[in-house]
Amino acid sequence: MTDPRIESAYRYCESVTRKHAKSFYFAARFLPKVKQPPVFAIYAFCRHVDDEIDEAGFKTEDEAVRSVEEWRTRLDSVYESGEVSRADVSNRKEATSQSARDKALEDVFVAWRHMLTEYDVPREIPLDLIRGVLMDTYKKRYATYDEIYDYSYHVASTVGLMTSEILGYSDPKALEYAERMGVGMQLTNILRDVKEDAGMGRIYLPKEDLDEFGVSENQILNGDADRNFKELMEFQVERARSLYEEGEKGIPYLDADSRFTVLLASRIYGRILDEIEGLDYDVFSTRAHTTKAQKLFSMPQIWLESKRMRIEQPYAE
Repeated sequence: MTDPRIESAYRYCESVTRKHAKSFYFAARFLPKVKQPPVFAIYAFCRHVDDEIDEAGFKTEDEAVRSVEEWRTRLDSVYESGEVSRADVSNRKEATSQSARDKALEDVFVAWRHMLTEYDVPREIPLDLIRGVLMDTYKKRYATYDEIYDYSYHVASTVGLMTSEILGYSDPKALEYAERMGVGMQLTNILRDVKEDAGMGRIYLPKEDLDEFGVSENQILNGDADRNFKELMEFQVERARSLYEEGEKGIPYLDADSRFTVLLASRIYGRILDEIEGLDYDVFSTRAHTTKAQKLFSMPQIWLESKRMRIEQPYAE
């Protein structure tokens, strides 16, 4: 890259990633230098779209929907014409704060425009992510695990599918496994953030599982980690672990220079499940997290494992 505008846009995307996704950023820094900027661009897009719903402070959900739709319109423009349109703020309130948002939006799409000249990221995948983010404007409860899987695909697996185009892979089977890993990571988020989500009136744990373990919605909203709740959480933790195990089977299909990063990200996120266990599943009292020391300590073994990974061959019948 020699264009200062493109370099500036990528730097902005990296700053968003470094600030909001410390584990993701930590793992991504082990990618080859050429692969890092487009991966940061993908994350920045995903982060900003999600923030339009969760953190932008909109007075109504309709305002949030309109704001997310603007990201969809810009995305279409980049894919169809390769142009990054500028926002029209003439009729908007709070022009000063809005201009900062417009600058961020423009930076992300300048980076995306450049990224798409180098990598084939299908437009349908970021559109799926937008559909998933919009689910949070109208869906606060999930009846079944299948519904949670679908939601998790849209808001998390899509990130893995997009970044897979940057990481490189030898077989499309890698994408099937990336989907599983994405669902596992989102389920991890759900388990870690039960308290925070309940504070926003959202319960992502499937109703069918609440019923099976004898846990009520009011219990979650009130932060009551009784024995039934802990057994429910234990079940969900094992479900998430099985998704990581399945997802890691796709890592050998990735380019050799990308495998360590993905395995590291998987293990770092998987460690959150260990921390939840260490809290005796009481995620209301303390938020599970990993430390930098834990990440650094685990790296040598993960690096060796990534070098030894081989594509699993099916057993002969």
